[in-house]
Order: sequence, then C-alpha cells, then structure tokens
Amino acid sequence: MSSLTTTDTPTRTGLGMPFIIVGAIVLVLVCLFPFAWMALSSVKTLGELYTVPPIWWPASPTWENYRTVLFESNIPRYFLNSVIISVGSTGLALILAIFASYGFARFNFRGKSWLQSFVLIGQLLPTAAIIVPLFITLRVLGLVNTFWGLILVYMIITLPLSVWMLTSYFKAIPVELEEAAIIDGASRLGVLFRITLPLSLPGIVAVLVYAFVTTWNEFIFALCFATDSSVKTLPIGLAEFSTEFNTDWGAVMAASVVMTVPIAILFFSMQKLFVGGLTAGATKG
Repeated sequence: MSSLTTTDTPTRTGLGMPFIIVGAIVLVLVCLFPFAWMALSSVKTLGELYTVPPIWWPASPTWENYRTVLFESNIPRYFLNSVIISVGSTGLALILAIFASYGFARFNFRGKSWLQSFVLIGQLLPTAAIIVPLFITLRVLGLVNTFWGLILVYMIITLPLSVWMLTSYFKAIPVELEEAAIIDGASRLGVLFRITLPLSLPGIVAVLVYAFVTTWNEFIFALCFATDSSVKTLPIGLAEFSTEFNTDWGAVMAASVVMTVPIAILFFSMQKLFVGGLTAGATKG
C-alpha cells in the first residue's frame, strides 16, 4: 500500500502585518497633511501665517478669514457659478457617455475600433492646442462669458474618458441578462435602463465623480472663457486674493476649504458605490 504524503503549507507568521499598518498610517498622514494644514491656516491670524518657523497650531483661532471670504468677496457668487457649471456639464457628459458607451459595448458596426480610438483624440491634445479653436468657436456662437459656453467646453474635455470608462464597464456585464430581457419583451432602451444601468451603478458613479471633480477644479478654460464676474468659477475666485504686491493667504486657505467641502461630501456620500462586483452573482441561480 502506498503511503500518503502530506506537504506542510507555510503558515503566516504575521510579521508583515505591523509593516502594512505602519505603511498605511504613513500614507494616510501624507495624504491628509495638506488638507489639515489648509484647515488650520484658514483660522490663523496674518502674523501666525508668516511666522518662521511655522506655527502648527494657532494660538488664538479666528474666523475673520471666513468672514472675509463669505461676506466681503465674490466667493459665494463664484460658488454658485461652479455648482451650475459642474452639475450641467457632468449631467450632459454622463447622458451622452451612457448612450455612446452602450453602442460601443453592444453593437458591431463598420469602423467601430477606429471610432473608439478617435474619441480619445480630444483627450490626448494639450490644452494649448485646443484653447484657441474653442475660443473662436464660442465667440462665433456667442457663448463667451456664458454658462452654456463653459458647460459645453467641460463636457468636451470630460466626455472621451467617460465613454471609455463606461464602455469597459458595460462589456463586463453578461450579455445573457439582456438577451433574457429581450426575449421577455423588453426593448433595447428598456434593457438599458432596467438591466444595464442598475448593474453599472459603480461605473456610473466613477464617471460622475471624475467629471464633476475635473470641472470643479478646472482653471485654464474658465480663466479664458469667463472674464465676467457673473460667470467666473471658484478657481478663478481664489486667484483674486493675490495682487501684485500681496497675497491674503488666510482668505485663500478659507476659500480653499469652502471649495473642498463639496468634493469631500461627494466622495464620502458615494464611496460605497465605488466597490465593484455588483454583477458577481447576477448569472447564478
């Protein structure tokens, strides 16, 4: 009789866990340090901001910088402008990306691969190469210094990558689910809205966050296409605290905190939807 030989499987000693924890803590501290410094600087006095060596914790925190930002500047107006433009461009880019991505993921047609590559051309071009043609186009259309002008520009710069991200996500959804729905009498649009989109929620959220953050933080296009205070966005408003001879760093930090809060809320409210795998058990049963 042949004897059974057992092989000893290596056991985890757990020695690597402390290093992983320490590395994770260091990484978190490095990432959070700029935000902590920004928040602390926003409640410092002018003397504390220019002290060398720097004062880490303000001796007498003040809300004067926030009062200057909220009541003595155009930041509230710029905040509203940024909300209108970012929401409008993100919504428009998301709608177009959903239909374009579904077409690329589910239909075969002549020139499909060429068109998919062509979509990214706008994303690959540098800003300096497209800013002049865009300005001329907006001027001809009468959209300079308008919300619609910036909404269309931001839609153009966020749409290519949004299409590629959603196309990859739609391809990962089993086609059998859609075929079963079509057999049951659902139309293509019904399949898209009832089957594909709910299963693609993490991908849609990723595209939404990417497009919103990109438009919210964009500076160059807003600087060139929005010269009127009624259309300027928050990044342009931050630059207005700097003059030729002086910079009000306390107000800059306070305005930066105001600008960061919506992005933080967006991430914290949607972080659970970034987890993939909603379709892992869709074909089981």
